[in-house]
Amino acid sequence: MSQLNGDVLYLILKELQNDKKSLFSCLRVNKTWCEIIVPILWKNPWKFLEERKSLCKVVTLHLSDETKKNLKSQGFDFLTNFYHKPLFNYISFCKILNLYDLHVMVNTFDHIVTFPNIKKEIFEKEVTSLFINENTRVMHLYIKNRYNNRLNTIPGAKYSFSELEFFSSNTNISDNVIIGLPEIFKSIKRLELVIEMKNNSYEFVKLIDNIDKLYHIRLYSKHYAEYDNDSFRKALENSLIKHANTIQYFKTTRPPVTNILSSFVNLKILKVKGFSNDLSWDCLETLSLSFLQVLKTDCIPIEKVSALIENTGGKLIEVSINGGYHDENNNKRLIQSIYNKCKKIQYLKILIRNENISELEKLLIDCQYLDGLNINVYNDETIFDWNYFFKVLYESSPTNLFKFKFSFVNTFELESLRLFLNNWNGRHPLLFQTIQYSSWGINNVLKRSYFDVINLYITQGIVSLYTHAPVEKYDFKDFDWIKADKKALKSWEYNF
Repeated sequence: MSQLNGDVLYLILKELQNDKKSLFSCLRVNKTWCEIIVPILWKNPWKFLEERKSLCKVVTLHLSDETKKNLKSQGFDFLTNFYHKPLFNYISFCKILNLYDLHVMVNTFDHIVTFPNIKKEIFEKEVTSLFINENTRVMHLYIKNRYNNRLNTIPGAKYSFSELEFFSSNTNISDNVIIGLPEIFKSIKRLELVIEMKNNSYEFVKLIDNIDKLYHIRLYSKHYAEYDNDSFRKALENSLIKHANTIQYFKTTRPPVTNILSSFVNLKILKVKGFSNDLSWDCLETLSLSFLQVLKTDCIPIEKVSALIENTGGKLIEVSINGGYHDENNNKRLIQSIYNKCKKIQYLKILIRNENISELEKLLIDCQYLDGLNINVYNDETIFDWNYFFKVLYESSPTNLFKFKFSFVNTFELESLRLFLNNWNGRHPLLFQTIQYSSWGINNVLKRSYFDVINLYITQGIVSLYTHAPVEKYDFKDFDWIKADKKALKSWEYNF
C-alpha cells in the first residue's frame, strides 16, 4: 500500500476526511502518508474544535520571530516557550476559515484566558493575519455576528480572498466588518445568510450586487414570529434577482417578500422550510420551475407542494416531503402530482395514508426509475393495512427499486413482515430501514423476534442490510442507506 502512486493514495485518503480517528491513525504509517494527510486535516482545522487548545498551540508556533518579540514586549511572556518551528506550514493548507471559531479558539487559550479583552484582541489580530495574508487562499469564509474586526484592511486580504467561493454570515454583523468587502468578494459562487430580527446591514445588498456569478443561495431566518425586517428582506431579494439567470440552488426558511422565486428560470434545487402555520406560502401555488430536479419541503402546506410539483417541467429526480398536514384528499393529490409529473424520479420521501395505498401502487407502476423510497406511514391514530401495503411493494416496485425506509408509530405484525420478505425473494437484496416514533403515544416497539426473522432473511440473501432505530437516535440522511464508513447496523441495540 505504501508504494501506491501519491495521487491515487491521496484520492483514497481523502475519502476519510470526515473520519478523524482513521486519519490520525494513518498519519503514523510513514512520511508519505503523513505528507498527504496533513493537508487534508488542515483544509478545515475547525472541524475538530474539541482539540482547540492544541490547535491554538500549533497556530501560535507559526508566528514570526518579529511578531513574537513585539507581543512579548506587550506582556505576552508565555511566547518565550513557543520558539521551535512546526514541521509543516500547516496554515498554508487551510482553505476554510471560520472567524468565530478562531475567536473562540484564541479566547479560550490557556495562556491568555485571564488577559483583559484589549490584550486578547491584539493576540487575535495577529493570529488572524496568519490565515489572511498575501500567501494564503481562503475558499470558504464563515463570520458570525460577534465578530467585529475590519477585514479589508488586513494586509494581503485582497489576494487571500481573490478566489473565495463560499461566504456565510449573519446579516447583523457590524458595517465595520463588511465595508470594503464587496470590492474583493466578487468571486463568491455560494452565499449563506442568517437574517436577523433587527440591525441588519444593507452592506450585504452591495456585496451581492458586486458578485460576478452567484449559483447557490441559502437564506435562514432565526426568528419565526412576525417582525419588521421586510424592508431589508425586500432589498436583499431584489439584489439576488439580478443573479436570477445563474442561480441553480435556493433554500429559504421564510416565504419571500418579492417575486424572487419566479425569477429563477434555471433553478435546479429548491428547499423550503416553514416553522409556523401563520406563514403564507401562496407563492408556491403559481410557481413554474421548468428545470427543477430536486425539491425538499418541510412543514409546508401540502396543497401548495402539490401545486408546485404540478407546475414543474417533468425533470424532478429527487423529492422529499417532510411535515405538513395530510388529510385523505390532499395526500391523494400529492401522490398523483408525483406520478403524473415526475416520471424520471429516482428518490422519493413521502407520507402515505391507508386510504391512498392504491395511489402508491400507481406511482410505483408509472415511476420506473425509482431507486430509493422513504415512506412515512400515517398510523398513529388510524388503522394501516400493512399486508396490502407490502403487497403493493413486492408486486409493483420497479426492477431497480430495492432501497426502502419506513417510518411509523405502530409497527407491522410479524406475519406482515414475513409476507413482504418471502415475496421479495428472487429480486435484488433489500437495503431496508425502519424508524419508529417510539416517544409518541401508544405503540408496539419492535421486539427481538423481528430482528431474528430479519437476520434469517439476511442469511438467505433476501435482505442485504437492515437498520432499525427510534427516531431520536436515527442519524441517516433521507436517502442514505449505508453510513460513511460503509457499515449499517443489522439491528439497534435495545435492552430486551
